[in-house]
Amino acid sequence: MTEEHIIQNNIRIVLSNDCVIFRGNVGKGFTKDGRYFDTGLPKGFPDLFGFRKSDGRAVFIEVKTYKGKTSKEQKNFINKMLSYGAIAGVCRSTEDALNLIKEF
Repeated sequence: MTEEHIIQNNIRIVLSNDCVIFRGNVGKGFTKDGRYFDTGLPKGFPDLFGFRKSDGRAVFIEVKTYKGKTSKEQKNFINKMLSYGAIAGVCRSTEDALNLIKEF
């Protein structure tokens, strides 16, 4: 399990009292008969998403390690969701995630 995956799981656990959070799994590959497939979330879609239980407000969290960098698409997605009134941001720890949820 990668460091980022561990952070994702820890964030999901720590937010479980206040939010319903899902992990956005993506993948590409080929079927047994050779057809290409892509699971299809848009470029820049964050690792974790869901809603805050208290008010139903949408939550989008891009998880990064302390050295990880956000892509242009990830930054654009977060900014667009913020402009719509969602809770969105980059989190590198459970503390970041708790602060993000409380900030909004």
